[in-house]
Amino acid sequence: MSRPGNERVSRPGNERALPPSLPDRSAQLWDSQRGEVARSLLTSGVRCFASSGYHATTTRDITAAVGLSPGALYVHFRSKEHLLFEIIRTGHVRSLETLREADAGGDAASCLRSLVARFVAWHAHHHVAARVSQYELGALAPGHYTEILELRRATTDIFRQAVNRGIDEGTFAAIDVHRVVRAMLSLGVDLVRWYRTGGPDSPEQLGDFYAGLALGMVTSAPSNAWKSEVEQVRRVE
Repeated sequence: MSRPGNERVSRPGNERALPPSLPDRSAQLWDSQRGEVARSLLTSGVRCFASSGYHATTTRDITAAVGLSPGALYVHFRSKEHLLFEIIRTGHVRSLETLREADAGGDAASCLRSLVARFVAWHAHHHVAARVSQYELGALAPGHYTEILELRRATTDIFRQAVNRGIDEGTFAAIDVHRVVRAMLSLGVDLVRWYRTGGPDSPEQLGDFYAGLALGMVTSAPSNAWKSEVEQVRRVE
């Protein structure tokens, strides 16, 4: 689950909070090898962090939602922060997995379309957990934050390689790869701010639409001046 740039993300304000009744599919994300109680605490953590924010959520809030005492959390997680880390880590790992499962066959355009469609659809399906993963990054301990950055860089690299492949093959225009990849990632990441289940577009419909927008970014020829500037940058690299 990747957000452009490596800067820390500030903790959310009230305008980012989600109502507790919002449909949530985060229970599908957790490793089946985890015990049932641990999985229920992760799901409760997603709901609480999405509704109130990490700092305003107490361990009592998380455990009470699943009928447990506050101390039950520490049986399965070292701290509230560690619970948050497991939520964010799992979200990033799962979104990265869906990219690695994309169809790499065919031409560069079909490969990029598959990547964007899958990335966007995943974030729409799991927009509640993804929202926590994006807006609560700043609450992670330094070591955990660094680990998440590595997953984000891996996601970025997949998109960068796909775009560079199209440029090398002559399928895509000579574009600023860094800026374009950042824009593509934003298509998937930003939708967690506003997407709601039951809206006019299904996750798959949104993925297909955004994939078309992404292809427009790489197939529209830039102006001669911009093209010349980009080519100079690529020669330096």
